[in-house]
Amino acid sequence: MVKEIILASKSGVRKKILEANNIKCKIEPSNVDEDSVRGSLLKEKATPTIISKNLAELKANKISQKFTEEMVLGADSVIDLEGEIISKPHDRAEALKILKRMNGKTHQLISSVCISRGGSMIWNYTDKASLTMKNMTFLELENYLKKISDKDLYAYNVYQIEGEGRSLFSKIEGDEDTIMGLPVKKIKEYLNIIK
Repeated sequence: MVKEIILASKSGVRKKILEANNIKCKIEPSNVDEDSVRGSLLKEKATPTIISKNLAELKANKISQKFTEEMVLGADSVIDLEGEIISKPHDRAEALKILKRMNGKTHQLISSVCISRGGSMIWNYTDKASLTMKNMTFLELENYLKKISDKDLYAYNVYQIEGEGRSLFSKIEGDEDTIMGLPVKKIKEYLNIIK
């Protein structure tokens, strides 16, 4: 099994998931302009799944061009609400609008991962989870946001499932690691194949 990879992300949660699964990683953020790429893909009528896959691959390929001999892991997660991508909020007012739109509805959380070497993808995988948000009052949504730090709000979209965000949902279907942005079981399966 491969014991160490490069993670093309500054996500502390993804790093923790890898380390909890005995995969050492070095952090090399890709600094891909995700908003620009997402915007271009949306103009081309790309689905949320295609957008997630493309961003994961772009991140992994970019870093693997610098570290050509090493395996680089790129990852991306998107929220698909009735066919529309919900992006990370830029401020608390926008976060509240997003929560109001998701209120009482079911959305898909799509997490894609890509492993690249020498600037090209050698493996990828996409998983989905389904989350149904409770019907909450405006006051309950405001109170939820008051409990969330800026760091958590902007890092984890509008909910952090391993923390306070779990309280927003009446039903969660899918792999916990996928919801947190890294379907690690499939990554481990792949890395076990490689000697």
